[in-house]
Amino acid sequence: MRHGKKIAHLGRTASHRKAMMANMASSLIEHKRINTTVAKAKALKKFVEPLITKAKSDTTHNRRVVFSALRNKYAVSELFRDIAEKVADRPGGYTRIIKVGSRLGDNASMALIELVDFNDIYVTDKPTKKRSRRRGGKKKAETAPTAVEAEEVEDVVEEVTEEVAAATEAEEVVVVEKTPTPEASVEESEGAEPAEDTTETTSEADENQEESKDDKHE
Repeated sequence: MRHGKKIAHLGRTASHRKAMMANMASSLIEHKRINTTVAKAKALKKFVEPLITKAKSDTTHNRRVVFSALRNKYAVSELFRDIAEKVADRPGGYTRIIKVGSRLGDNASMALIELVDFNDIYVTDKPTKKRSRRRGGKKKAETAPTAVEAEEVEDVVEEVTEEVAAATEAEEVVVVEKTPTPEASVEESEGAEPAEDTTETTSEADENQEESKDDKHE
């Protein structure tokens, strides 16, 4: 029985399993994500994360330990140069396992294992947009003025109405001063002396002249 045995042999011998883990870890460091079965992904997670932790301190001893596990100098240089700088502030949990369904043929459960800091799909730096549950909420919020804007509009309307009222009052005063009322015109007409009838005086003068001419002829 397998009581207390935590290592998944994966149906391989010890030498075969070590070679497979080294190959998969090198591929993960180089490509930042690989597809494999769920059992292999879990075993690889336990194998590669301690190596990434050692890569945080770049010493000759740590490089030799990592090289003995990976057996690939290009993967070692990539791990100590790029990945160690990227995961410097992360306290563990460098990889993520995402199940992607079953494989055709043997129906094995497949998974995607990737480095968390080299993720292109789950980008967390984008600003989150607040979505309203009601469809017409955005339009109403855009069209409805705020309380501050309403107060400003009311103040402007009051000022304009006051200016218009003052202007109309000034115009009424000017019109009253210029145009006399009908009562004043009637009083002026009553107080004024009636004009003398000039037609009668002219006719009397003409008669006097004719009489004087007749006297002379006689």
